[in-house]
Amino acid sequence: MNILILGGGGREHALAWAVKQNPKCDRLIVAPGNAGIGAIADLAALDPCDATAVLACVAQNAIDFVIVGPEAPLASGVADALRDAGVLTFGPSAAAARLESSKAFTKEVCDACGAPTAAWARFAEAEAARDYVRAQGAPIVIKADGLAAGKGVIVAMTLDEALAGIEEIFGGAFGEAGAEVVIEEFMAGEEASFFILSDGVNILPVGTAQDHKRVGDGDTGPNTGGMGAYSPAPVLTDAIQRQVLDEIIQPTVTEMARRGTPFQGVLYAGLMIENGRARLVEYNVRFGDPECQVLMMRLGAQVLDLLLACAEGRLDQISVQWAEDHALTVVMAAKGYPGPYLKGSEIRGLADLPEDSAHMVFHAGTALRDGKLVATGGRVLNVTARGETLRAAQEEAYALIDRIEWPEGFFRHDIGWRAL
Repeated sequence: MNILILGGGGREHALAWAVKQNPKCDRLIVAPGNAGIGAIADLAALDPCDATAVLACVAQNAIDFVIVGPEAPLASGVADALRDAGVLTFGPSAAAARLESSKAFTKEVCDACGAPTAAWARFAEAEAARDYVRAQGAPIVIKADGLAAGKGVIVAMTLDEALAGIEEIFGGAFGEAGAEVVIEEFMAGEEASFFILSDGVNILPVGTAQDHKRVGDGDTGPNTGGMGAYSPAPVLTDAIQRQVLDEIIQPTVTEMARRGTPFQGVLYAGLMIENGRARLVEYNVRFGDPECQVLMMRLGAQVLDLLLACAEGRLDQISVQWAEDHALTVVMAAKGYPGPYLKGSEIRGLADLPEDSAHMVFHAGTALRDGKLVATGGRVLNVTARGETLRAAQEEAYALIDRIEWPEGFFRHDIGWRAL
């Protein structure tokens, strides 16, 4: 098969790495990709959100299967355009992708199907939102309704923080994503991620993970797109997974089909677990980043078979084969992230590192310039390892980091601390 993956981050490098191992993959193209992806696949310089350019790439390269990585192309309808052209595609329609592109829409779906989640309200004007927050008190959660690259959420522990969050969102900090605000009840507990494939009718769990959103050790500092992750998530016991499937995931998939917008793709359920039960925090409609990196390390080549079964509507005919091990990834970011950061600094030492089923450095924001590997993003590398225990995976990942020369980068030193 000729396969096209849309995207250019660490998630897409991990997907490409897993897909490439499957003998069904004859040729792999990633658009736009990055320097790390370019070492294992052909790159196409196009905008993944440009459906016309994507369709042209598909035609020129006789593509058999397209995997859409990021949320933005899904929200803009690229998967719809591909399917309308008869191209086998993994990823939901724009209508179904509203489960991520509109937090208020997700809340409405949860209310309709009875899925447990936080109490909520939506506002299009700052004054009404301020009045609501004053009446509810803190702690409380303020969210930009639309896509904000994982950063449009303020967990306000005080009333002042909540009011400041409202001003920040309505003031344009997150662009169009902040045209409306969703305000939610603060949920206590432990957060974890559950990844489920859906072909519109059938569902298939494919893994659990926990990530570290805050920039600093001990989960301190501002939220980021994610500074590291590990899989599996110990807090998601078999009993809680069954509760989530029965009370949250299957009712959501059934409700989406009832609305005439069946969901086909990966549902990434962010969950809050307290006293042995889970409630939904939010949905994403693509693999998490950096959670995808640890999932791909543990799933390997079978990923392509799973995604094909999902796109072809036959998830009920396939199962997941898990290795009984652990994977952990540490994000190396440019100093200053998640604020302003310098681009273009050189990274050395990667050529001497092992690249195998237990050790991988996935590139998130890199490019080759004059033969040198340079940083081009905020989150730049995902240093990833597997081990028989989580502690072993952690030790292997940090041993890899010790061999990377990048003075302009930084990383957290405690990924996995909660489980350990």
